[in-house]
Amino acid sequence: MSVQLSSKPLSLNYQAIAEDFAELAVAAGAAIMLFYNNDSNARQKGDTSPVCDADLAGEAVILAGLAARMPELPVVSEEAAAAGAQSTDDDTFILVDPVDGTREFLAGKGEFTVNIGLIVRGEPRVGVVYAPALEQMWLAGDHAVTFPVAPGAKLPPPTERTRITVRKQDRENRVALTSWSHTDPRTTAFLDHLNIKERRMIGSSLKFCALADGSADIYPRFGATMEWDTAAGDAILRAAGGIVLDRDGQPLRYGKTATKFMNGSFVAWADPDTSVVVAGPRTA
Repeated sequence: MSVQLSSKPLSLNYQAIAEDFAELAVAAGAAIMLFYNNDSNARQKGDTSPVCDADLAGEAVILAGLAARMPELPVVSEEAAAAGAQSTDDDTFILVDPVDGTREFLAGKGEFTVNIGLIVRGEPRVGVVYAPALEQMWLAGDHAVTFPVAPGAKLPPPTERTRITVRKQDRENRVALTSWSHTDPRTTAFLDHLNIKERRMIGSSLKFCALADGSADIYPRFGATMEWDTAAGDAILRAAGGIVLDRDGQPLRYGKTATKFMNGSFVAWADPDTSVVVAGPRTA
């Protein structure tokens, strides 16, 4: 696929892009799984976050595939950006996180994902979240779907995919999601003021997917995240009927080059009708 970038609105086939992203995510998943439960040469980046050979292997597969399939679209990917190699001022671009949840990957948990998202004028319009260890894909193009697929395998046809939508929130039975690695006092305090029946810890962008498929209701995040952490899951949640709101109660925006693609505080809601504005640290 080839697209022409300009200041005018682009005519993009979101479903075709989603299919390309999904194929690349599955291919990257195969490369990543070669290091799973093996020596992956874990080390720290400058910001103290972990990185390993699986991150680099997955990113290499995705970047090569994107360069071949849609070379006109700029790409911002986590590891290349960390090395200072990537940025963009274009309003249409791709965000890549080859292994979201590297800590979970290194711990031998299956809750890590491959994330690829398309941003158009500040909004996440296409997203793919692939969990290679769980062999499950979530995809948002024209709508949100999920389906099983093994690393390196062929994608199933549309007739074998399950369409997903968020659930209407039951205020007496809210399920909240938090991170294994990043739950903090601000998150705890926020949830303490809501009527939460159950709190679940889930790794990576799988939290967005659980909201999108009707398994949970709320995911607050007050610690630091980057746009490549959230774009794909955000796209899937929005396509399924949910929303991600920033500290001002506005949909989370992308392309924040002034903060080097860092997000501020946000809360993801399955049911937009029950969302509330929550002030938090302003980092973007």
